[in-house]
Amino acid sequence: MSSAADACRDWLWRQGSSLAAFLLPGAALWLPSGYSWGALWLLLCALVCVRGWWRLRPDPATGWLALLIALMALLWGIDTGPHPGMAAPETALKYLAALPCLLFAVAAPPRPSALWAGLAAGGIGSGALALVQRYGLHLDRAHGLTNPVQYGDLSLLLGLMALGALALLWSARSPAWRFLLGAGGLLGLLGSLLSQTRGGWLALLLAAPVAGAALARRGYAAQAGKLALALMAALLLTWPLVHTELTERLARIGAEVHAYDAQRDAGTSIGQRLEHWRLAAHMGAARPLLGWGSAYMEEKARRVAAGQARPGVLEYTHAHNELLDMFARRGLIGVALLLLYLLAPLALFWPTPARIRAADGSADPVRLALCLTGILLPLAYLGFGLTQVFFAHNSGHLFYLFMLILVHAALRAGKIPHG
Repeated sequence: MSSAADACRDWLWRQGSSLAAFLLPGAALWLPSGYSWGALWLLLCALVCVRGWWRLRPDPATGWLALLIALMALLWGIDTGPHPGMAAPETALKYLAALPCLLFAVAAPPRPSALWAGLAAGGIGSGALALVQRYGLHLDRAHGLTNPVQYGDLSLLLGLMALGALALLWSARSPAWRFLLGAGGLLGLLGSLLSQTRGGWLALLLAAPVAGAALARRGYAAQAGKLALALMAALLLTWPLVHTELTERLARIGAEVHAYDAQRDAGTSIGQRLEHWRLAAHMGAARPLLGWGSAYMEEKARRVAAGQARPGVLEYTHAHNELLDMFARRGLIGVALLLLYLLAPLALFWPTPARIRAADGSADPVRLALCLTGILLPLAYLGFGLTQVFFAHNSGHLFYLFMLILVHAALRAGKIPHG
């Protein structure tokens, strides 16, 4: 019995984080709570294999990442409102549970190929589901198994990551791998287009140029060009399927902005967001340091009753902007921690010569692709956060937090001693 348990632990130690790296993006959008599967599996591996990583001393980068995750657990776990105390514990517990997952994944790192396979599977599954919902079930907007905004944004991110891996690893992969990554990128973008989520495409305008500039500045202009070509090819191939609906939705932006500006019409999609932003800014200014905490909705209702905001804002529990929502709920302290959470990974994954160097001293395309995947994650979330509060949703928390852990662990492989 003992030998069987030891064999199981040995298998989990060797394969556990790689399976998590496949499951997290691979099952994210086309299976029920798919974004949870990889996270739960990684936690199981960390608990079963605790003796393998418990006594290992983390390297400085891992230590700083662990501290950042702990700070975010503290942020989500404390109610900063007029009557401070403990907030609902669910989100804070997820961040605390991520700490052993981080230490396990760094000690027993995932294979990058598992992550590429997951990105391909996730993009293909998402796009296939979107096609079924739009043309099989005749829904106006594809929404996957969640809401159209979360679904469309994450599908875009999966597609963009898959195209990035394809562009950087083209010469190092077989035709079959190229096809799968290309299909993942193409169908991931298609899933986003069929969701008709406009705000997420702001993330593309932010993430793609910054990622391309990061490659070009490090002497990888050719790879940046391949990424641009892959993205343009994917958009050209998917555009004929969605151009009518998407053009109509984009055309309504100007009219809705004008209606809000002229009459403060908050009954439209854009007007609703503008009214939320105005209200959140005023609420944050009233309690700038700590925000309203759990009294957020109560204060919204009070201001609506006083005629300071349109009643439609009460239909939603967040402000449709990540930073403004944080300002209203947790003040400037919360905004500072959220910005650290979103910007620190750019420093952690930025493709420096030392970070992408292979054991023989040459530039490693796999490590470069991991860096690109890592910087696309916070860049995309910064873009998503302009029109959506991604961290108001379980999918937003789990995908960002555990993708951060797995990409970091894959990059640390071979850089630190393992027991």
